[in-house]
Amino acid sequence: MACAACLGQADGQTPDPGRAHRYAVRATLYGIGHANMYDTYLSPYEYRGIEAKVLRESMRMTRLMGGRVSAQSLFHAGVAYTGNRAGSNHCLSATADWNYALHWHFPVNRWLKLLAGAAGEAGGSGIYNPRNSNNPGSARVFAGLSASGMAVCNVRLKRYPVTVRYQVDVPLVGMAFAPDYRQSYYEIFALGNTEGILHFTSLHNRPSARQMLSVDLPVRNAKLRVAYLCDLEQSTAGGLRFHRYSHALMAGFVKTFYRIRGRRPDPLPPYQTYNGGAS
Repeated sequence: MACAACLGQADGQTPDPGRAHRYAVRATLYGIGHANMYDTYLSPYEYRGIEAKVLRESMRMTRLMGGRVSAQSLFHAGVAYTGNRAGSNHCLSATADWNYALHWHFPVNRWLKLLAGAAGEAGGSGIYNPRNSNNPGSARVFAGLSASGMAVCNVRLKRYPVTVRYQVDVPLVGMAFAPDYRQSYYEIFALGNTEGILHFTSLHNRPSARQMLSVDLPVRNAKLRVAYLCDLEQSTAGGLRFHRYSHALMAGFVKTFYRIRGRRPDPLPPYQTYNGGAS
């Protein structure tokens, strides 16, 4: 999703697999956007409003498959304040999730690279509705496996290297915790009525996707990342329907780190990184 880096080819040079895995590129992005929430456990109406987000990503090359596989760690969190169409009620919601993915690299040419792989995901979300007396809130926790893919294009605008990346992640299979219709949290946690709270998820009842389009721009000796994040989460389970549609503009800086402690780091090799150049 929002930040990453893998050492690749540039200027006709091939990175040494023995050194490439020592470097990691990390970025932290902050953004704000629009959220659309719908949870029939709390209300039959959609709630729309503003959402603040943070996304932290780290990516590095590994030694797998001769150094052609990268590892990506991605943490995402958001807080939204939404209201119904009539303006008579508001909800506060929060979400957080973590993904760890392995991507196989398929260089197309000097400028374009495709990545494909799988990711493990875990996270949860919650909504608080102050007007509900019996059940003022709802929560969901999920874990599973996703398909993940990227397209990375390195171009030059005059003498400035620019990297454009598109990434999409689609949940395939997993498990989720969510209450059944008319099942209160008091019944679950106080009375021990846990029947039907775990649900198998796949494309048939959780058709979701997360997409991100980002551009890395050189700013003096740093790199600025500007991104558009589209998070489409929806599910049907236990007689309840839920969706969270989020669109956000995000920005932050990208940094490169040497990953071996206790040794004086070698200069960063002149290979073009996944983010569009050595830094």
